[in-house]
Amino acid sequence: MTQTKPIALQLYTLREALAQDFDGTLRDVADIGFAGVETAFFGEDAPVEHAAAQLCALGLPVCAAHVSLPLGNMREMVLRTAEQFACNQIVWHGWPQDERYGTLAGIHQLADEYNLANEAAVANGLQLGLHNHWWEMTEVEGQFPYQILLERLTPNVFFELDTYWAKVAGRDPIALIKELGSRARLLHIKDGPAVRHQPMTAVGAGTLDIVGIVQAAQDTTEWLIVELDECATDMLTAVRESFGYLTAQGLGRGR
Repeated sequence: MTQTKPIALQLYTLREALAQDFDGTLRDVADIGFAGVETAFFGEDAPVEHAAAQLCALGLPVCAAHVSLPLGNMREMVLRTAEQFACNQIVWHGWPQDERYGTLAGIHQLADEYNLANEAAVANGLQLGLHNHWWEMTEVEGQFPYQILLERLTPNVFFELDTYWAKVAGRDPIALIKELGSRARLLHIKDGPAVRHQPMTAVGAGTLDIVGIVQAAQDTTEWLIVELDECATDMLTAVRESFGYLTAQGLGRGR
């Protein structure tokens, strides 16, 4: 029997609650039972040292950190963030959309930039991943940007597949998981109507085939990472319900 994957929470989901009560919100995440967390914008918009200490005390490892590309004047901040969180997986969050995604030539330039960032990551013992939104899954001059990246990137650059944004772009997340194979190391699990500008729902309450998605990724994915960008209901309640759905269905495990 294939072992279920650990479930993490992308802390961006609770950014408003964290701004109001940082330590208390992290305790809520631990109390729900998450096996770990993924961070975003720490080192830029939030202090790393305090967060790292609190997460360690709560027994919440950082499975990956959303950071800037480790290039230019952002390099040292990225490396310091990864060190503080004792995390060797860094992910370029990809927001907002880079205008270079509008042409094939621009996408080729981005691939070159990502490869340079990967060299810097590997030189410092880190692994670089890329997180998608909908535009990487939308045709440009008859080609899909993510497929260009898949072809042109150094093979050790992995993908954090955001299954929801893939669905928003009209792609089948299950087919994408199979296409990306072992390079889809991390999955963002979220749910909702799969329509831009409409709020998301707790995992299991929307239109995505969550069971099929997780089952398709059993042999390749290391972590299931719950993330809700926005939600029509109370966010902490939706986070709790998402974790409850995944564990009740036997799709993932907590601590």
